Amino acid sequence: MSVALAVAATVALASCARTTTPRLAPTPSPGGIQGQAFLDTVEQRSFEYFWRVSDPRTGLTPDRALAPTFSSIAAIGFALTAYPIGAERGYVTRDAAAERTLATLRFLWTAPQSPDDAGAAGFKGFFYHFLDMKTGGRFGPSELSTIDTALLLAGALFAQGYFDAPTPVETAIRATADSLYRRVDWRWAQNFPPAITLGWSPDSGFLPYDWRGYNEGMILYVLALGSPTHAVGSDVWGEYERTYRWGTFYGQNYLAFPPLFGHQYSQVWIDFRGIRDDYMRAHGSDYFENSRRATYAQRGYAEADSGGWLGYDATTWGLTASDGPYDTTVVIAGRARRFRTYSARGASFTRINDDGTIAPTAAGGSVAFAPEIAIPALLAMRQRYGDNIFSTYGFVDAFNPTFTLPVKLYGGRVDPTQGWFDSDYLGIDEGPIVAMIENYRSGLVWQVMRRNPYIVQGLRRAGFRDGWIDQAPASPPPPPGSTPTAHPGR
Repeated sequence: MSVALAVAATVALASCARTTTPRLAPTPSPGGIQGQAFLDTVEQRSFEYFWRVSDPRTGLTPDRALAPTFSSIAAIGFALTAYPIGAERGYVTRDAAAERTLATLRFLWTAPQSPDDAGAAGFKGFFYHFLDMKTGGRFGPSELSTIDTALLLAGALFAQGYFDAPTPVETAIRATADSLYRRVDWRWAQNFPPAITLGWSPDSGFLPYDWRGYNEGMILYVLALGSPTHAVGSDVWGEYERTYRWGTFYGQNYLAFPPLFGHQYSQVWIDFRGIRDDYMRAHGSDYFENSRRATYAQRGYAEADSGGWLGYDATTWGLTASDGPYDTTVVIAGRARRFRTYSARGASFTRINDDGTIAPTAAGGSVAFAPEIAIPALLAMRQRYGDNIFSTYGFVDAFNPTFTLPVKLYGGRVDPTQGWFDSDYLGIDEGPIVAMIENYRSGLVWQVMRRNPYIVQGLRRAGFRDGWIDQAPASPPPPPGSTPTAHPGR
């Protein structure tokens, strides 16, 4: 281990070992014993996706399974979140989870960082959206993704906080996670300051779009604000909020983002209950409550079924980014219907993008916000559609009860009586399901991350006050000599 890594390990150990890892506390589930047993099954099967399909040597997690595919950086971040949950639940031993976590972090730390795309995994501390499962280098023309890197880092920092024992493996986890985070040059990604760009490509440079809200980018800005090495200015949060839109949809008054993943991803790691920035303070709400309302609005939209899609009701709902059956427009029952393959489906007062495709992760990732409607929805979908949507790794990505066309599909299959069913499981689906079920049941991820000095610093610089953020200890100053040592290809 380098001197820099040893210093980072000491700092991480000091910050993470202040309290012991929270133990599990049972939370009653809607549906009683049946609901609790079902959550057990869903959580474990979703965990198994990361444990079984990730490469145990490199830690690279495929974007999807069962089809062969490339690795997704965001999916790796969810895997790094799932491993401690698996250890805490007893799905695997703590030692096994720690070894897998360290293998993942070390591979990412030593993977080449270069402006050349030939064999490089990233540049300036960021990683390409997709990596080759065999080499770890850039896959195809994928961009250097700021948000997917942020999701990866959030998982790494959770692992850093959870693995708090003074063993060689857990000490190395803390050191390597710290080094990965400190290496990211957030300021470089401010192509049009103060906002941060969506990405960069060695082929064409910076993408012409920046992160402005409201969306999944909250976690990105909190991490960029909390950086001890390349922090951005506090003015970025005001720029992020500048395009917020507040309104009413199916009886819910809230800040809009149509697909539910935008309400879920940041809150996998950050406990927004009771803490507020100036915007939420002015509206008498917080981001957790906002996501609860967005979840209820989607349930209300499905229950009203104003689009006339088959299968929608109070227990079958959920629009988010997902696969779909086919890119085509056809006439069904005298009505022209436009179907899509992968698309960011969603519904709010700002936009409706709906082709009858339901993604179970929309409800699964909302369990922590609204368990009283999310858990019955998951249970009802499982009971109604059986093995068509729930099998090896829990819920498949999506299904569409309206699409019953006898066509040759790129993915999935059509049951003429029940519609189209995806055959793939996606890492960015499974991650929110396992993490948000655990946050609902024990608060494990939230409790660990509330102690993270970088998260606390980032939230405070964004203007968050009240609740637990006011009681959190002040972040320690960055120690001298903590910048990681350069490695080949960096």
